[in-house]
Amino acid sequence: MIDPRRLRILRAVADHRTVTAAAAALYLTPSAVSQQLAALEQETGHALLTRSGRGVRLTAAGEILLTHAHEVLAQLERAEAELAAYAGGAAGEVTVAAFATGIAEVLAPAIARLALDHPGIRLRVRDAEGDQSLPMLLDGEADVALAVEYRGWPGADDPRLSVLPLYAEPFDAVLPPAHRLAGLPGIALADLADSDWVGQYPANPCHDVTLLACESAGFQPRFVHSSDDFRAVVALVGAGAGVALIPRSALRGMDLKEVQIRPVTGPSATRRVFAATRRGAESHPLIAPVLAALSREAGRLPTH
Repeated sequence: MIDPRRLRILRAVADHRTVTAAAAALYLTPSAVSQQLAALEQETGHALLTRSGRGVRLTAAGEILLTHAHEVLAQLERAEAELAAYAGGAAGEVTVAAFATGIAEVLAPAIARLALDHPGIRLRVRDAEGDQSLPMLLDGEADVALAVEYRGWPGADDPRLSVLPLYAEPFDAVLPPAHRLAGLPGIALADLADSDWVGQYPANPCHDVTLLACESAGFQPRFVHSSDDFRAVVALVGAGAGVALIPRSALRGMDLKEVQIRPVTGPSATRRVFAATRRGAESHPLIAPVLAALSREAGRLPTH
């Protein structure tokens, strides 16, 4: 009989590619992880891992078992959800990992609504960039991830995840007042090819969105300044340090007197925001109302 706890360890190793990183995510020692994996290999009668450089990778047998692990662990999430519903589990804490703008635009209003409609549900918020919240979710550090699509994200069909699309928003061009294109009603990205750029760091999903949009327009943006703080980006643009693309919702409520904001004409950058849970947990009586509240608040966002 295969121990499902060991399947969780196998999946963590597959996700993190090293025993040490998987152990840290699971709050175990590397030796404990290695022992559990050795026991799993004895249970299955197959070698499941092989060395790959400084890390490990799954063997063919390990990949087969991982496919079944996704189904088993999702079914256990469903079992917990049904048992909680049977017990009337309408009170408890839900941890949500979310990026800053998502917190301001969607999560904070959802918290206020939940306090009225489901006073027994307490939300604990963890500020995390759009590419950090999914690992936190899969490692069990969060129950819900409010995230954005980025290059290399697992995808909506990932067997570990249940994904709920929330909204999509365009990026607007932010220009210094003296920029030669500042007087136009709209900006084509290709016309900014020779400009200096202010952008986010490469690990930030918004950097990926900007980079992909510019590549689609036929050029590589020349990033001169970097900051993950949108207000800092706007300040740098206002000082004439370059141009930028910023999600429209991030510009709301910001002091924009020193810059010019213009929509992008033609193919543009778009940020797609979604909520995710571990597959099988979306029907949990504590999590389902949170997802519904996030969806409701996302539907109220301005579309322009």
